Amino acid sequence: MIKKKYILNKLSKLFLHLLFWFVVLLFFAYFFGAESKNFSDTLSFSFFLMPITIATTYVSIYKLIPEYLITKRYLLFGLYSFYTLIISGYLIMVSIFFSFIYLANFEYNAMNPVTKNILFVAIAVYLVVIIVSAFKLVKLNLKHTEKTKKLETKILETQLKLKEQELNYLKMQIHPHFLFNTLNTMYGFALKKANETPEMILKLSNLLDYLLYQVDKPFVLLTTEINHIKDYIELEKMRFNDTLKINFNYNNISKTIKIAPMLLLPFIENSFKHGSIKNGVLNINIDIDCSDESLYFKIENSYKKTKTSSNGIGLENIKKRLDLLYETNYKLNINDNNGTFKVTLNLNHK
Repeated sequence: MIKKKYILNKLSKLFLHLLFWFVVLLFFAYFFGAESKNFSDTLSFSFFLMPITIATTYVSIYKLIPEYLITKRYLLFGLYSFYTLIISGYLIMVSIFFSFIYLANFEYNAMNPVTKNILFVAIAVYLVVIIVSAFKLVKLNLKHTEKTKKLETKILETQLKLKEQELNYLKMQIHPHFLFNTLNTMYGFALKKANETPEMILKLSNLLDYLLYQVDKPFVLLTTEINHIKDYIELEKMRFNDTLKINFNYNNISKTIKIAPMLLLPFIENSFKHGSIKNGVLNINIDIDCSDESLYFKIENSYKKTKTSSNGIGLENIKKRLDLLYETNYKLNINDNNGTFKVTLNLNHK
């Protein structure tokens, strides 16, 4: 099947070439017969000129252009083009002598008026060569452009896959310690047979659904993220009991604004993980404010810096996610001053 297709393709190309050179022969016959009364001599001269034109054209489109011009070997291209010009010019002179000797029987006046002038003959030959060469150049350029586009598309696809893999890897690292902490707290509540246990299980179930399934979506409603932040805070309140003082304020929250899932929750998770209890209390303040185009997020928590203190992988992962998802459409500031750890995020969500 493949061999048959290959043969048909070659035959169709051969047919197109033959058709083209037949048209060129008609052009020569018309061009050289403009002032001639002997059509037979004109056709004979045109037939004699055809091999010269065909050879010069094929040397140009199959050797000079693809091997030297396209590969930017300009010196060799110029040199071999000059050789081709000399040889083809010599053969055109031979065609003039053919017209003079065989067609006019050594009688100059009997020659076809157009074939007396080597300039006209050369113009006819090189016009065909130039047109075909120009077409070949356009074809090669289009082929190169298509090849470049395919390569760019493959590179972009590879980059996207790498970004997706990196994002998935970052998502996997965000919440394991929260789950362990919550499960340990639930275990303690279950041992005490506390009434809060069913509510805790329900909130954890909602969060797990968000963490495991909703996080794969490219965007979620900001209201959805806020609702899960509330569930997260309630779970942490049960764990910290009276040692937690938290203020969560959100204003101008539109029901249509969308953000990347799990974008704000890790900041809050980080404040619980790395926040310090001072005077018996962990203080956390959270503010979210929106406009038509931007989102403002701020979180502060009490913090005690030690020699071994670090922000952990959490904030670094968030920065990488922001770079991947929002590129230059965000501003993230992290400050640690006077016992307060403060994070502010300005995000262009449009």
